[in-house]
Amino acid sequence: MNRSSGKRCQERCLEEASQLLIRIPEAELRALDETRLLLLVRLLLSMQLHVVRISTGFRKVDQMLQHLAKVDHQMVLRETQECLDSTVRAEQILSFEDLQRVSMFLEDSAIGREVFQHSHLSLLTKLSKSFPVVLQQQPLRDGPMCYLAAKTCLQMFQLLSGEVAPLVWGEKEDSPAMQVILQALMDVILGQCCNRDTRLLAGTAVAMLINTALDDRAGAAAAWSLLQVSHSEPWLLTVGVLQARCSPTGEDGVDMLAVSKGLLTCCRPLILLSSHLDATETSLLLNGLFPLVHALCEQKMDRLYFAFEVLTLWLKKVKECLADIWTTTGVRLLPDGSSLQKELIHIIWTNAESPVSGVSDFVRGAFSLLLDLYNMDCDKFCETNKPLYFTLLKRVIKLPWECKTKYQRLCSLLPYLGTDTVMDQYPEIPTHLLKCLSTNHLSPCGSELYRCLILQHRRELCDGPQSLSRTETDLASQWSKRWRLFLHEALTSDVTLLQNNSSTLLLPCTIQVFPSAVGNLLASLDPFTPGHLHAWACIMSSYRSTTLHSPWALQGSSSFETLQLALGSADEKVRLAAVNLLCCSPKTKVAPQTEEVSMMKVFIQQNLNSDSSSFRQHLQAAVKKFLVRIRDGCLAQIRGQKSKKKGDAVHSDRTQDALEQGIGFVEWLGQLPYGYLAPGHSYQRKKTALLLLSAVLETCTDTWSPDKKKGQPPANMGSLVNVARQRGQWDFTCRTKQLVLISCLEDSTNEIRELSAGLLLRYFPPRFPDDVAAALLARTKNLLCSPRVQEAQMGALMMKVLLQKSEDQLEDCRNNSSIAVSGGSTHNTSSAVKFLIRELEEHYVATKADMMLAARTKPVHGVLIALQRCLIETPCSVYDTLDHSLTVEVLNLLENLSHLLLGVLYGDLDASATEKDALPSFCDMGNAISSLIAQSSGGDRGDGEECVLLSEEHSLVLTCCWVSLKEIGIFLGSLVEKIYSESKPGKCLLTKDDLMRSSRIFKNILLKCRHWGAVEGCCVGFTKFCTSLLSNSDAEISDIPAHMLKEGLQVVESPRLTSVTRRAAGLPMLILCVVSAERPCKSRPLLTHTMHSLLQTAQTPLPENWDQTLDLPQVCAVHTLQAMVRGSGLGVAVLQFAPAVAILSLTLLSSPCWAMRNAALQLYSSLCSRMLGQRPSSEEAGPTQHSMSPTAFFLHYPALQPFLLGELRGAAQDLQNPSNEAKLHLQPSLFPVLTLLAQLQPGVQDSSETLSDFLPPLLQLSASPIYSVRVMASKALVAITPPSDYMRILIKLAAQLPGPEERCCHNQLHGKLLQIRAILEKALYLFSAPSADLTEVLRGVEVSLWLVTAAQRCPLVRAAYLAVVDQLRTFCSEAYLSKLCDILNQEFQTPQKELQIGLTSFHKQTVHFLCADLTWACQIWDNFSRVNPELRLSLVTWLMDGRGLHQRSLREVIQRMLQSNLREALLSHSVGYRSTYLAALAAVMTGSDSISPQHVLLSAPLEEPLLLECLNMLLGDLENQRGGPEFLSQALLVASLLLIQLSDYRIKISMFQRWCSILECQRSPSAPEMLRMKCAEALCLAGVPLMSLGESRIIIRVIHTGLYLLQDQSQQVRMRTASFTSILHHMHRGETQTRVHQVQVNQALPLLLDLLLEKYWDATGTLEVLLSHLPQTDLRSVLREASERGCSSLYEQDEANVFAEPSVMSAHVLPYLLQMANRYSESSALAQSLKVWAEESAAQVINSLKFYKEHQSGLFSPAETLTPVWLALLRSPRLHSALCGLFTRALFLLWLWKSSDDVERICDPSSLHSTLQELCSLLCRNGVHFPSALTSAVAGDLPV
Repeated sequence: MNRSSGKRCQERCLEEASQLLIRIPEAELRALDETRLLLLVRLLLSMQLHVVRISTGFRKVDQMLQHLAKVDHQMVLRETQECLDSTVRAEQILSFEDLQRVSMFLEDSAIGREVFQHSHLSLLTKLSKSFPVVLQQQPLRDGPMCYLAAKTCLQMFQLLSGEVAPLVWGEKEDSPAMQVILQALMDVILGQCCNRDTRLLAGTAVAMLINTALDDRAGAAAAWSLLQVSHSEPWLLTVGVLQARCSPTGEDGVDMLAVSKGLLTCCRPLILLSSHLDATETSLLLNGLFPLVHALCEQKMDRLYFAFEVLTLWLKKVKECLADIWTTTGVRLLPDGSSLQKELIHIIWTNAESPVSGVSDFVRGAFSLLLDLYNMDCDKFCETNKPLYFTLLKRVIKLPWECKTKYQRLCSLLPYLGTDTVMDQYPEIPTHLLKCLSTNHLSPCGSELYRCLILQHRRELCDGPQSLSRTETDLASQWSKRWRLFLHEALTSDVTLLQNNSSTLLLPCTIQVFPSAVGNLLASLDPFTPGHLHAWACIMSSYRSTTLHSPWALQGSSSFETLQLALGSADEKVRLAAVNLLCCSPKTKVAPQTEEVSMMKVFIQQNLNSDSSSFRQHLQAAVKKFLVRIRDGCLAQIRGQKSKKKGDAVHSDRTQDALEQGIGFVEWLGQLPYGYLAPGHSYQRKKTALLLLSAVLETCTDTWSPDKKKGQPPANMGSLVNVARQRGQWDFTCRTKQLVLISCLEDSTNEIRELSAGLLLRYFPPRFPDDVAAALLARTKNLLCSPRVQEAQMGALMMKVLLQKSEDQLEDCRNNSSIAVSGGSTHNTSSAVKFLIRELEEHYVATKADMMLAARTKPVHGVLIALQRCLIETPCSVYDTLDHSLTVEVLNLLENLSHLLLGVLYGDLDASATEKDALPSFCDMGNAISSLIAQSSGGDRGDGEECVLLSEEHSLVLTCCWVSLKEIGIFLGSLVEKIYSESKPGKCLLTKDDLMRSSRIFKNILLKCRHWGAVEGCCVGFTKFCTSLLSNSDAEISDIPAHMLKEGLQVVESPRLTSVTRRAAGLPMLILCVVSAERPCKSRPLLTHTMHSLLQTAQTPLPENWDQTLDLPQVCAVHTLQAMVRGSGLGVAVLQFAPAVAILSLTLLSSPCWAMRNAALQLYSSLCSRMLGQRPSSEEAGPTQHSMSPTAFFLHYPALQPFLLGELRGAAQDLQNPSNEAKLHLQPSLFPVLTLLAQLQPGVQDSSETLSDFLPPLLQLSASPIYSVRVMASKALVAITPPSDYMRILIKLAAQLPGPEERCCHNQLHGKLLQIRAILEKALYLFSAPSADLTEVLRGVEVSLWLVTAAQRCPLVRAAYLAVVDQLRTFCSEAYLSKLCDILNQEFQTPQKELQIGLTSFHKQTVHFLCADLTWACQIWDNFSRVNPELRLSLVTWLMDGRGLHQRSLREVIQRMLQSNLREALLSHSVGYRSTYLAALAAVMTGSDSISPQHVLLSAPLEEPLLLECLNMLLGDLENQRGGPEFLSQALLVASLLLIQLSDYRIKISMFQRWCSILECQRSPSAPEMLRMKCAEALCLAGVPLMSLGESRIIIRVIHTGLYLLQDQSQQVRMRTASFTSILHHMHRGETQTRVHQVQVNQALPLLLDLLLEKYWDATGTLEVLLSHLPQTDLRSVLREASERGCSSLYEQDEANVFAEPSVMSAHVLPYLLQMANRYSESSALAQSLKVWAEESAAQVINSLKFYKEHQSGLFSPAETLTPVWLALLRSPRLHSALCGLFTRALFLLWLWKSSDDVERICDPSSLHSTLQELCSLLCRNGVHFPSALTSAVAGDLPV
């Protein structure tokens, strides 16, 4: 166990030891010699002391000791006492380790407690001497030492109460030790200690001491005395014979928290129910503690979590003591209308929306407890009405659906009211639940309400009068009546979030509560209807996992057919649901069926290159489940095989078949990933392959992982591995596979590198072969010197892997430095670190000598990253690797490097080492680097034309400096963190001076480097640095961050002579890092001091002669405040300062300084986001408001209410002055205030009417001359107005609408209409039924019809009035609507004489209003050609918004008009109009998003001449690339739609040929994505009808384009092309279903190739199509390029299409090429094509194979030793692709020679085959794997 350093390893060893000891019979132990038994006891005690910090391990050892105590209790007791006596009876005070030991023995050792029972006086004396010493030293009292002392006291009072009680409550005994302890605990409670957790624990300890009272009255007197904690004056605490003088040190409320929580937790009921002195009607619980708890719940929000925890404890304790309370009082506790009931409801109701994490959970629990108490109270006194429940239900129903607490309260009320009552009173529950499940933050509470409803429903059905006769089917039928349609709608919804939440949250509980409901759900599903396939898979999967039954019998034989459809669906969600169904099983030992294994193999191969990271993760999880089933099934078979009789041959055969299938699948899956890890494969495929490989190695090896608590292999896993190895399988860690993963260490993506390194370190042999280590080391050293950051990161990772995988093979380290390398891994690590330090020193010297040369050949960042990985990320202790001298050397290097690099950016190597205030600007830095470049090139900078782009040299220097500075910060912070996390008493590698130097390094980087990436990266290390120091018990060390903070705040306050970078650069981050590192359990004095200092600086008035070009301290302070507000590390702690910061930022918006206003606006925006919380996300046009209501907002931030109200009143007052009517008064804070109010959640009733004062100024702001203010005021009015006032305000506003003769202000009129519209939108949602109030509003609106006529000159007013009418449309009379439509139609016919502001908005609103009616819409579109261009654009834009596409008659009218005006539109000079017009035409012809040809509307085709003219114009624009990508994409789509309308065959063929040429041009990866997307859509629209023409040449071109687009980089393009393939496949198979099943992309590719070979195998061009998809790279050039490959530039150019995979495409094409070779004799045309190809290509193929074979023989020795050259070649993507293409051509040629004797043979086929096999085998042995189709073909198993 001593060799096992990890916690999990030690626990595992102890568990095994415990099991071994327990198995030994007690008799055998008694027979042991006493000496041996004594040795065993001492060994266990020594081990117990060793694991004293691991509670689980300590308990394991104690179990063993207790087992031995049964044999000889006195021996164990004696030895334990001797072990603890050194702690208790020593002269010195208790150390931290002593306290930890005592605490652990008290808590987890029965023998230890027995020892302390005898020595309790000594222990109390030691505690009494230690406690005052701890409290005298700030680091000790605020650190873990004080916490542990308080915990030890608590344990003694609780576990040794019998021994402690006489010392406290006895009349004769006097205990000075207890007196000191009590005084110390009270000092801690009252604030002498800053650690909140320690103070809370001390409160619990004092309460536990009171609970030891032998007499309840004495305990009660002490408890009442303790309640004086709420006093602000000094007071005296009396506990028995003990007394403590209490002097409050602050008013933070933690003292009251500690006392109340302690009393409620520890005191027994008789003490809590005791009265105070002679007041018998009072009790400690109700009259003493509740006022304290009530006061706590109304204090600062940073303590609100603990306050509501205490409230919950109080309610639980009241419930526990309720019977005694009734007995004492004789009356109800919570009568209706009582003050206690009102206060509790008020506290719970007002804090339900608290932004403090965890408070809402406590509030919910408190609400449930209150309801339960009320129910018990009513039942006790026979109150049957229980009106509180109905009152609360009505109040809950009035809450808006967006309110999370609404559903939580309904769950609590449901058991007391019943489902029928709740559903009758609140019929909108299903609708609101659908909305909840479509919103992220509401889905958990919505699903919880549904679960409660169906549980309660079943409970009521089972308890009802007919419960005995009801079967499960009957119960499911009852559920179905209420919920089936709801769940069906959710499961089949188009909203992804709703679909996912319903399947994961609703389905399992539905099937669990009503198992037979699965039949009702499945009966309504059709696999070919969109959404139903996913629902089917989810239902089946939930049924399988919930009921533990197989789902395949539910629908008979069709189940597997439907599953096949789902596994091949184009929708990833459907495929994931299907594979989860396939992989899950009720029992893991149930092995998969043969059909399941076959489907799984196909599915995995078709889903290796998914773009979705989530899909890949879910796929890995599903495969793990499948592998666990296989593994456990095979283990069960092996166990069964051992238990069965030898003669059972049938069972033996069945077992062998099952093992063969399981082991074979794992072997196949273990081999599959290696064929797709070579360079040239897409990132997606490599990532999936590594995840699958990880699943195999994690599941099917016997590797135990100490860092994992679950998921370890079974204990008998070795037996299965042995069986597989005996069959020659499961060799997961052979050399060739190791080489593949090593090559992945140089992948261009970090994720692939890290995954590969993790697999190598965890599962592969502990050391590399010598040749591999040597080659890897050489490659590593080259990469560490690369200027490319990515390659340097590769080298660092390789160094880390090499360090852990080769114990004595770092020969270069030893050769290049006089370091002796021994065999131990620790010495090896030390040697490598020393080597890297020497390398870093060399790089520093090179950089100092020649910066330009060093930036290119010896940059610093690579070695820095390697040092960090080798020191920080390896399992070795840093104390075993470094000593103090080496640490100081590293520190010196980092300091010198930072000064040097900053000096380069300064242009002065000495400037960065000084405290220089004038920091260089970016321009100065650029000039400094340019001077450096000029000096290194030996000449001056040219005076020629300046280039705006950075030169290669400039980028090299800049990257070297910035990346190196970032890595210095990260490395230094991580190093300090690891040193202190592994520090031992009396031993530390860093002194105070070292830490001060480290702090200066951080300060220089943060304050003198402007690059945000460098600053942000350095902050990561600096936060670790500060956290480590602030947690240190040494006061001098823990003060270093505070000193840095003080210096930082001084920099903020001091004026500057120059301008620092935007947003104050790294200074705010320095301050934020220090404050964030403060421990959250403390009172955060650094945060408080910082915020007060910054607020004071920001509020300082500007000097009279301030300079706009220089940074002001006030501006810097505001930017720093913004960083504090945005810092995630501070959490809600900063919210206590939110009102002050908000008032400051709004006030500073009026500053004359632009920089101040800009900073204040940024601060205000960040603060609002922090105060309101994250905006809830919803896929259905999510809410613009946050989830906090105005009442809750001002409850948490009460200081903001008067200030915001004052700002609104001030702005409104300016508008009311008649003399200012024509003047524009700007109030900078007005719009931000309105924005904040508008983001609050509307619809929450304000019971106290405290917000009613906001309504008058908001209503008055409707007259603002600023448009945005009027809009925002209307939104704020909705948020602030309670629902009960909606109609009253609407009536008031409608009555204020002026008549035609009245004089009015247009701004005010427009604002009132906006407010009417905003309130109407919310009011009609809440009160949808007509009412008298609504009728009055409607009357006022109808009377004001003149506002939409030409008499009203303002178009914006007309548009706003029309928008109001649109909302009231369903309530308006027909006569009014007819008159209004006539007015609007006349407006369409009237030509516009002058340009009017807002006219376009009015036209859009008019179109929207008229076209909502089918009759008027048809009439308007009939007049399309006669209206003016602006109205045409409005109509077309309306159509593009998705309207008018669902009614066929209207679509026909629109299509006819758009087609007839197409020529005129194409001649328009406006490209934007043409694009919009064509998009509208395409939309109306195809219908919404459908691109299937059967959905194309061809009701009114154009006449042939006009059609040809338009088509020629469109194709001409496409061929000549006129008009830009957006226009061209729409032109292509419309051209495709017009093509299918052509009737003349000859013209149609000619046009289709032009169309194909355009597609072939635009399918290129370099073409814009939108054009490639339209190419795919064009294939769907015109490509499918083209197939019926029978023109093979054109059809082959179309298929060729489809094959290209199926490999496109864009997932949308690939999916659209797969739709084209799906339609073709549907037509080709002659499916009877009208709906087309959309297949996924990787199924579409072989389907398209199948179609090509099935119908056009002998057509001209088919062979060329197949061969064109093979890589054409020349091997000689590839090898030459790979051998010369160097770092020619800082950045590497990506391929145009990074998704295309030539090697995978070669494997796809190969079977079809072989099929064509097989059919050589069936067609003379095909034979001629094949013969010509063979004659032209045979020599090149043979020569390439010969050349490569010779090249390989030169690379490898007979022993095939790995060389650095080959390791570099492994990383060439073109090499792997070229080899795949070459092998494919060679196999095709070989098969062609075997299939026909007519083809000329230039070599023997058997010789060619042998060469292929030799090369493939050699490459495979040396780390090059190919896709299985190629390797199978080479092996002779040809995939024909």
